[in-house]
Amino acid sequence: MSAREEQVRSLIAQDAADWFVASGAGLTANERDDFATWLKASPVHVEEYLALEVIGRELRAACEASQYSIDEILARGLHEQDTAVRPFWRRLVEGLRTPSPRWQTVAVATAALGVVSLGLLVLWNLRPIAHVSTPAAVTALHFETRHGEQQTHRLADNSILHLNTDTAVSVRYSDNERLVVLTSGEAEFEVAHAPERPFRVFAGRAEIVDLGTRFDVRLKDKSTLVTVAEGRIAVGLSASAETGMPNQGHTRQLVQVDAGQQLTVADGEWPATPVAVDAQRTTSWLHRQIMFENEPLERVASEFNRYAQKPIEITTPALRNLQVSGVFSTDNTAAFIAFLRNLQGVQVEVMPTRIRVSQDQE
Repeated sequence: MSAREEQVRSLIAQDAADWFVASGAGLTANERDDFATWLKASPVHVEEYLALEVIGRELRAACEASQYSIDEILARGLHEQDTAVRPFWRRLVEGLRTPSPRWQTVAVATAALGVVSLGLLVLWNLRPIAHVSTPAAVTALHFETRHGEQQTHRLADNSILHLNTDTAVSVRYSDNERLVVLTSGEAEFEVAHAPERPFRVFAGRAEIVDLGTRFDVRLKDKSTLVTVAEGRIAVGLSASAETGMPNQGHTRQLVQVDAGQQLTVADGEWPATPVAVDAQRTTSWLHRQIMFENEPLERVASEFNRYAQKPIEITTPALRNLQVSGVFSTDNTAAFIAFLRNLQGVQVEVMPTRIRVSQDQE
């Protein structure tokens, strides 16, 4: 599992623990609707929550049937050999299915201690940025797109979230704040006006504060590109590259970005200066298109590879800087191949696993 996948899975596990604790205390009708929305957002949400439910159902009986003291159980648990790399809750559930009743008791009791500890940590250490005191005060969602896939989601406040290919976001709404963390890919935000509930996005080292607008955020290499299509935003440098979150009390210098401007946020390059861009071109992906005007072929191919099932590989270095202009459909690889073949001196070979572009030797 990659570092990004581990990070995403950790966020989902935390959300599942929130809902598990809140469900035990009883949910209101609105909270049940929020819970159902969270479950429907991804099969992974269901998997993580059901794992907790299984542990909870078996907990009391297993602990009552235990012949061992807590110290002995912990000692035996520490000597358990389990070197396979699997998601945390799935490993606990598999432990419940072990045929040996003796070690099943140990596994369940150890899992129980983990669940109780996790629940206490979640309640005690909720991030200050979320401004919530109980799990039930939070509406937590997670969305992901696969390679080439796009999604659109209307959020609880009527804001609209558009996700581009290979994108992952977590959304946490409280009574005082709307918070989105972009962990990979690209997303466009159409934010519903609610000045009493600030809308903030964290992506890489960038913190974006909405001031009533429509804007695009993309994680690219080690930088964050923020483009404003309508309205204006304020962008700051977050304190943590790993979490994308500011430290509590961290003083930030905010840069205002207006419609038709783009800001690049990277380590060691702050404060940044907005530059004028064609926002329509930047957000053409919303219409399953990519637009270029006198751009290097290497960059065009790189953009196409974000969607294509077969990556385009330029094997002749001299062709990488060939200037290309046009509007291309991200779903029509055949049309793009035909376009390349019409370029003078360019040869295209479609192979089983990739598309190779080279200089014509004739």
